[in-house]
Amino acid sequence: MIMCQFVSTCSGLKQLTLALLMTLVLAACAVNPVTGQRELGLISEREEISMGIQHYGPSQQSQGGQFRTDPELTAYVSEVGQRIAAFSPRDLPYEFVVLNSSVPNAWALPGGKIAINRGLLYELENEAELAAVLGHEVVHSAARHGAQAMERGMLLQGALVATAIASSDSEYAGFILGGAQLGAQLITQRYGRDAERESDLYGTRYLAQAGYDPQAAVSLQQAFVRLSEGRRQSWLDGLFASHPPSQERVENNRQLVQQLRAEGFIGGDQGVERYQQHTAFLRETRPAYDAFDEAMVLLREDRVEAAEAKLDEALAMVPQEARFYGLKGDIALMQRRYNAAVGHYNQAIVRDDNYFDYYLGRGLAYSRQGERALAQSDLQTSVNLLPTAVAVNELGALALAYNEPARAKQYFQQAASAPGELGAAALRAFQRLDINDNPASYVRASAYLDSNRRLMVRVTNAAALDVQQATLEVRAAAGDQSAVRRVNAQNLGAGDSRDYQTDLILPAELPVESLRVDISVQSARLP
Repeated sequence: MIMCQFVSTCSGLKQLTLALLMTLVLAACAVNPVTGQRELGLISEREEISMGIQHYGPSQQSQGGQFRTDPELTAYVSEVGQRIAAFSPRDLPYEFVVLNSSVPNAWALPGGKIAINRGLLYELENEAELAAVLGHEVVHSAARHGAQAMERGMLLQGALVATAIASSDSEYAGFILGGAQLGAQLITQRYGRDAERESDLYGTRYLAQAGYDPQAAVSLQQAFVRLSEGRRQSWLDGLFASHPPSQERVENNRQLVQQLRAEGFIGGDQGVERYQQHTAFLRETRPAYDAFDEAMVLLREDRVEAAEAKLDEALAMVPQEARFYGLKGDIALMQRRYNAAVGHYNQAIVRDDNYFDYYLGRGLAYSRQGERALAQSDLQTSVNLLPTAVAVNELGALALAYNEPARAKQYFQQAASAPGELGAAALRAFQRLDINDNPASYVRASAYLDSNRRLMVRVTNAAALDVQQATLEVRAAAGDQSAVRRVNAQNLGAGDSRDYQTDLILPAELPVESLRVDISVQSARLP
């Protein structure tokens, strides 16, 4: 009877929750200002703008930082972007930046925050093609494509919550992402075909309205199709991962241009000379960045001397580029030449004081030299620009070395969410500090009766560390009898379970259902 009532209640709660979800969906319908269609709108415009502002900086950091060697280029790209954005029906606080990455890519965050990589600018022929790229990204932001992807995730999470009410083993926490991880997900997501069609359609229309030749949208997609057939890895990792090109998109753009011609958009500005003028420095210095990219590959292959030679080539051509000094600092840090590393990072920071990696590297070098205050300052600056497990883990190690276990625990707990060995090491460090305070979080126990009705205790080590000894208190009661026993579990490996017998035997005249057992973990000690 009790079980039936439980199932009925759970079913009712599930139905109620799903009904509430449907009500929420219906109430949250809004008109898309770009397409004019009604659609789901769980995220408000204010939240979109806030989200874009919050994640714009960290997202830039994670993609190479801003291209500061030629600030006039960013001003030019921003001018072209604002010319296109003026024809968007949404009055968002649009921003446009150029990122210091050779990977050909462009992306948009909710709220009008847009970036284009140096590597994509190399491949464009004129200003109209640049405007076509930026117009496409403006539509992604204006038409709420990023926000829509998040809303779909929210609905899916809500549906899973409803299921969880009726099923305790359902899992949905994996949908919750925070901080820089969310920004990284938004800029690398693969847009669906409908979103790409909308961005092509309205972006090309904005292009024509801004006075550009809409044929640039066709030539741009034709170039992308050719490049995709070549299957260059940089393109596969960059723009094509999130904006897959196709001949269908080329033909759709052709048809749209014919329609625009019929509407009176004849000719239009291509801006060949302006583009060549404003990208002259970029194109002239491309060999230096190619040498830098080669140095990165050589370093991954552990060919350090060859990498340093390529870096010297790059610096001879563009001595004002901070990234080149940053990589020299990374090499010196790897070689444990800490003074040299600090010197190289200093040179990088003089040229660009707003990139996380230089502070991270210098903070690690200072830490190895025992310069605690300098290390903590640089590492925290790095985290403020872009939270990384490397920086947070090092801050934990510094706090631990200077007898600040509470702070160390906080840092290690943050770093423990990172994938791979770094996260695993941080998890072990956190558990090593936390197990004395919270032994029951790591040592689990359950009770059962063996075939002789003897009370047995199964002890499991749920920690990522070996446990030398765990002490448990067992309280058992049946009928009018009660007893307390202590169990000492010895040498439990990480993930191990072991059964321990007590001297308590349930009398034959008492039913099993009368037995009540409470087990508390008193302490746990590591080797």
